[in-house]
Amino acid sequence: MAKTLTLVPNKPKTWLLLLAWVFLIVFAGKFVIDDALPYYGFDKEVYGRFWIMKWPLIGHISGGLIALTLGPFQFWTAFRNKYIKVHRVMGLTYLTAIFIGTISSVNMALTTGIAVHWTWALSLIVLALAWISTTGMAFRFILLRRIQMHKEWMVRSYVVTFAFVLFRWLNSTPVFVEMGNFIERGPTMIWVSWVIPLFVTELILQWNKK
Repeated sequence: MAKTLTLVPNKPKTWLLLLAWVFLIVFAGKFVIDDALPYYGFDKEVYGRFWIMKWPLIGHISGGLIALTLGPFQFWTAFRNKYIKVHRVMGLTYLTAIFIGTISSVNMALTTGIAVHWTWALSLIVLALAWISTTGMAFRFILLRRIQMHKEWMVRSYVVTFAFVLFRWLNSTPVFVEMGNFIERGPTMIWVSWVIPLFVTELILQWNKK
């Protein structure tokens, strides 16, 4: 009589993934409270030189916050399977938020960004393109019903979304602040905040393929 093969969930891996999500949520939460929410008070002193571009900045921040918030729900398998229609609505909202955030980011890069330095503007524009491109690929593959490819590109999209949080952390950490003034270190920190995480993500995605 043939034996029945029972697949046992990998509990250590599940707990490790859960802890990683908790860390990311807490890490992002600190960024939201300390760096993002104060702008919604529309205090001129908080905006500083960005006051004349307050609406593109609000669009950029709002798009990022919505994407950051919705991301964990999109990756939550049990929630996705139980509320598939909600998952789809959240997905479209996620896409729309990133589209708004991208347009706002490019607008700021070509105005206040270029006023700082062309390298600062270039780094912002490339990050915005990476943001909308990874998200657009995820959307394309879900339209094609290629679920696995959709999941992989959503992972890449969220990694780029999280770059805004990582940049703020890098730019406020003393060891990195001492590397140079804002004009010198800013563009480098932007590249580091998404290129390296995306590279590591790609290694993990390809390593896990059967």
